[in-house]
Amino acid sequence: MNSQHIAFGHFEFSAENGCLLRDDRPVAIGARGASLLAVLLAAQGGVVSKSALMDAVWPGLAVEESNLSVQIAALRKLLGPASDGSEWIATVPRVGYRFSGRVESACDGTDGEWHAQAGSKLGIAVLPFENPGGDAEKQYLADGIADNLIIALTRFRWLRVASRGASFKDRNGSRDPRAVGLALGVNFLVDGAIRYTGDRIRISVHLAEATKGATVWSEHYDLQLAEIFAVQDAIAERIAAAVEPELLLRHGLAVAPHTGNITAWDLVRQGTFNFHKVSKPTHLLARRFFREAVELDPMLPEAQIWRARVNAGLIAYGWTDDPAADGQEGLTAALRAIYLDARNPYSHYALAIVSAYTGRADQAILAAERSIELGSSFALGHLVLGMARLFSGDAAGARRPLSRGLELNPHDPQNGVWFSLLMLALFFSDDVEGALEVGHTALKARPDWPALLRIHACCHMDLGNIEQARRFAAAASSLPEAAGDALGPFREGNTEWAARLEQLLREAEL
Repeated sequence: MNSQHIAFGHFEFSAENGCLLRDDRPVAIGARGASLLAVLLAAQGGVVSKSALMDAVWPGLAVEESNLSVQIAALRKLLGPASDGSEWIATVPRVGYRFSGRVESACDGTDGEWHAQAGSKLGIAVLPFENPGGDAEKQYLADGIADNLIIALTRFRWLRVASRGASFKDRNGSRDPRAVGLALGVNFLVDGAIRYTGDRIRISVHLAEATKGATVWSEHYDLQLAEIFAVQDAIAERIAAAVEPELLLRHGLAVAPHTGNITAWDLVRQGTFNFHKVSKPTHLLARRFFREAVELDPMLPEAQIWRARVNAGLIAYGWTDDPAADGQEGLTAALRAIYLDARNPYSHYALAIVSAYTGRADQAILAAERSIELGSSFALGHLVLGMARLFSGDAAGARRPLSRGLELNPHDPQNGVWFSLLMLALFFSDDVEGALEVGHTALKARPDWPALLRIHACCHMDLGNIEQARRFAAAASSLPEAAGDALGPFREGNTEWAARLEQLLREAEL
């Protein structure tokens, strides 16, 4: 039996992406329900213990057994009765549960991919918009439009949206739909261009089916620059509708409207453009833009989201003279963002990342989990969940979300931090060789990150590879010392782990 794609009754389930279909139409099963169903189906009728199910749904967390009962009841209600009136999921008293229905392998689609017509969780990527005029000062606006489309499309939970890092990686590379779609693992591609004439702007948008290279939909918008708010969410909705109108009708989520303050929106775009350069001067400049945007328009959620994120970054990298004040500003902004746009996963991510760097790991975990509930393919949500678990001392529980986040977002400008965290999670859950394997990939992304090199040195020293340990320790010492390595909360919350690393590093430096 194909363990990844299973059919039962009127249902079809993909364990690979957690997508459940009923009569070729998607069912909103949720992340926990999908995890439960995957484990029960994989047992092929065998009994699965309660502890095994709880480990699958809440990995690394201590939860009450009543939570499992609630999830099982919700899953039974979602599936309804089988054709003979029985339950799909049977209770085995004092032991656990088993899937009692008849299952069979679902047919694979073309090229080995699972396609349920108008039903599977489709992948889409928004490529950087072109700026044909070549005005470098306006490039941030082109990037901002693409950024906003990515954010808007994540609201449609039936769409798997490629991360910004992945989509923007080869800005000047091939635009062949088949090649790009294969590289990003998506079915559809969005690209476009912006052109300026005085105070007017033309936005051209193009949606293509990657596997066939065929145009699905294209449109252009001629408008005053001040009208850009009104059109960007409409573009996102039109793209979603072009992919599958009925799914949009049944499962589309309302997006928070923009407030119409073009100056504030423009300031946010300039801020994000600088934020992604990841340096002290550009982070401080970005914060200035975000603060000005908040002053101009306190009702703009994006301004609050980014103000929270940039303050977290300043604390993480040691680029602040007053971490307490910056942390409070970040928390205030994140909570305001949730108030303004509670269904935006980025709002909850903002709260999670600020909480992680202000000593609130438990709050960070809850906020991260909420961001993933709002968008199961939201890479930053998985990454910050892993970070928060590691900061709280749960190395084993940090491994899966960090791995998933890096899989979804392999080219983020700040992946040096995420890779370092995954290496530490593997190291302190007794998989030192696995940590070095991840480290090999990490060095391709950030060969100049001293913290990463020092973790390599510790791993090699732990395994007795003394020469390699010395080489990595020397390489780290030869690089300019950063103000911060973003690992402060890890050391502060796990003093025994930090002491072990310091001892290994001292031995490697001898």
